[in-house]
Amino acid sequence: MTTSRSEAARLSRQAPTVVPDRDCPLCARLVAFREANRVREPSWHNAPVAPFGDIKARVLIVGLAPGMQGANRTGRPFTGDYAGDLLYATLIEHGFAKGTYQARPDDGLKLIDCRIVNAVHCVPPQNKPLPAEINTCRQFLAANLEAMPNLRAIVALGRIAHDTVLKPLKLKGSQAPFGHGAVHQVGAIRLYDSYHCSRYNTNTGVLTPDMFRKVFARVKADLG
Repeated sequence: MTTSRSEAARLSRQAPTVVPDRDCPLCARLVAFREANRVREPSWHNAPVAPFGDIKARVLIVGLAPGMQGANRTGRPFTGDYAGDLLYATLIEHGFAKGTYQARPDDGLKLIDCRIVNAVHCVPPQNKPLPAEINTCRQFLAANLEAMPNLRAIVALGRIAHDTVLKPLKLKGSQAPFGHGAVHQVGAIRLYDSYHCSRYNTNTGVLTPDMFRKVFARVKADLG
């Protein structure tokens, strides 16, 4: 069966998928790591982690990648590790989530006007994605940005998340340098920077809960 020229044009205009296929083959190192994890922990998610939250939300939070014991295990961003404890408590406090976070995907927690996605959808060895993997996975992040009709605020958790968001926004690093608490205006969208809410950053004092809360308080105030 052949596809007509008009049908081909229609298909080409469709937005790309916002999440890789469960067996996404694009990054050989991550594929090998994923397959090894499936053998070792067959009950875990062990697949690209889909975004969490309503596509119609005004706020998009961009993390780095699924944690081994967190989203790679549970299948929901920032669920099951320390970073999720701080993130979801902060979201509940500022009205971007409701319910009780219990570190599992069936805890009934709901996001409000907020969506969460990672720069890299698959767990990387040692939680460190390679530049090539970040570049390859950026197409899915860009698709999320394009698919959110009401997007007004992006919160980048860490420098890598910040840097990978810049290209879809058509910004250079010199135009929007990363810095905790920095805010960059891009047309109708504001990009908010925060240090990542990892246990390492909080244990070393790089990020305190109060510093983290202030970022979301600013987002809340700006949205009105």
